[in-house]
Amino acid sequence: MLVVHEHPRRGGFAGEVMAVINEQAFDYLDAPLMRVAGPDMPVPYAPPLEDAYIPQPATIAAAAKELLAY
Repeated sequence: MLVVHEHPRRGGFAGEVMAVINEQAFDYLDAPLMRVAGPDMPVPYAPPLEDAYIPQPATIAAAAKELLAY
């Protein structure tokens, strides 16, 4: 299971989604839960900084490939 969101890694909804999956569907998982999120800092407002903050397709694809390696 790969969860992706644009907010900080800690305190975002991805952690809650992963907790529910872990509690209710752990036995059905073939690989560990993974998440791709922004860094633990406030979301910047400047467009170039925001682009650097938000997970990019290449980062998401790399995480998916890592997950599929299990």
